[in-house]
Amino acid sequence: MTPSLKGILCMCLGVLFLALGDAVSKWLGAVHSPIQIIFFRTLVSLPLIALLAYFGGGLRKLRTKRPGVHLLRGLIYTATMVCFVWGLTLLPLAEATAIAFVAPLFVTLLSVPLLGERIDPPVLVASLVGFVGVLIVVRPGGDAFQLGAMIMLAAAVFYALMMVTARRYGANEHLWAMVFYMTAVPLVLTGLSLPWVWQTPHPWHWLGFAASGVLGVGATAFITLAFRHAPAAIAAPFDYTAMLWAVLLGWWFWGELPDLWVWVGSVLIMISGLAIAYHDRRTTLKRRPTA
Repeated sequence: MTPSLKGILCMCLGVLFLALGDAVSKWLGAVHSPIQIIFFRTLVSLPLIALLAYFGGGLRKLRTKRPGVHLLRGLIYTATMVCFVWGLTLLPLAEATAIAFVAPLFVTLLSVPLLGERIDPPVLVASLVGFVGVLIVVRPGGDAFQLGAMIMLAAAVFYALMMVTARRYGANEHLWAMVFYMTAVPLVLTGLSLPWVWQTPHPWHWLGFAASGVLGVGATAFITLAFRHAPAAIAAPFDYTAMLWAVLLGWWFWGELPDLWVWVGSVLIMISGLAIAYHDRRTTLKRRPTA
């Protein structure tokens, strides 16, 4: 098996784990607060992340000289997860996934004021196409427009901020340190808030909480492996297989089927994301020394 094929398979598995985790969170969200779901998810995830760090080079990989940066990213990640899980409980799974796809577009736009980067005209055009896709999915002023769409858009913005901070500070921090502290902050914050939102779980819900944490860590591990085995331009497009899984899981568990406009908007968002990834790839190759 070639490295690129390994990368594609890892990306598809990672995305499947993410979709399954989203479905579990949506199921739990019918009874439990997002705070309680995030607490148990991070409670399960944190020891697994430490274990992966240990086998990936030792716990020394968790050392950091930037605790303030990790605190900031943890706060942003907490906001991301709260909005995302809340949005899942208010929207069909496929529609929520389609709106979440806009996050890379926000990364591109936020990189200008926060990282001092410039947007090339092709990227600007692709971003505008992506936002037209988002408008088609959420349909402001129409019956489909609701609080859930705004909350999911907020989740995409927070996620983009998290990615921008990773781009700025990630070069000086190990991957597992970034993931570990990013997970530790919401665990502490949701743990402190838990007494105000606690609902005694049904026995099956305990399994759901555990599965959510395991699936989240599994997704992170497989997606990380995907980018180690294959170039980003090859692996990243398979992130959009999430839409397929979201449609199948939404139909299977909740009888949800996206309408035509969700599909049209999703296609525009995907085309936009792929165009930006392709442009970034070409720009990187042009800047790479040839000697």
